[in-house]
Amino acid sequence: MRVIDRLSKAQRVVVVVALGLALGVIGTYLISLSGGIRSGWYGYAPLTATIQAPGAGLAAWLQLVIWLALIGAWALASIRVLRPAADHDTSA
Repeated sequence: MRVIDRLSKAQRVVVVVALGLALGVIGTYLISLSGGIRSGWYGYAPLTATIQAPGAGLAAWLQLVIWLALIGAWALASIRVLRPAADHDTSA
């Protein structure tokens, strides 16, 4: 018997939503590791000693791949968590 089988439908939905939020945070963290766009008030020319490229960071296609992988993992986990419990009654 799986641990998830002991949860009610509402508890399973909470698990799926929490998993989605956690994967969203992980995705945001992974995207931000590349440095992101370096701009803002500290990018004002007299305040900086280095030249910052406005588009620095991960390529758009790589960000797309990361997000699609995380969304796919969330969808598969959601299907697994929300599927009905299998009855193991073999007496019939």
